[in-house]
Amino acid sequence: QVQLVESGGGLVQPGGSLRLSCAASRSIFNIYIMGWYRQAPGKQRELVATITSGFSTNYQDSVKGRFTISRYNAKNTVYLQMNSLKPEDTAVYYCNAKRPSDLTTYWGQGTQVTVSS
Repeated sequence: QVQLVESGGGLVQPGGSLRLSCAASRSIFNIYIMGWYRQAPGKQRELVATITSGFSTNYQDSVKGRFTISRYNAKNTVYLQMNSLKPEDTAVYYCNAKRPSDLTTYWGQGTQVTVSS
């Protein structure tokens, strides 16, 4: 079992920045794909960004150029740096860990990001 704990959410004005962190309970980064998803009220959960054990990244089109996903294996932590935030980025952001061999998946509890003036 793997526990994922997110932090760093909050209220920010449009154009502002936030950095989300996700700490894993044990070392999994050498085999798991780590990702961030988000779910806005009344909408389905959607992929924001992923990063593989080999540091390959993938982003949803709407966040390209504004968000950056990274991982620090020594601390079992993955980050999401969010710049130039827009009101439509408002959502609960979830950390995700997926094992490619059998697609075993773990989720964090979520952290609220609100972009509003």
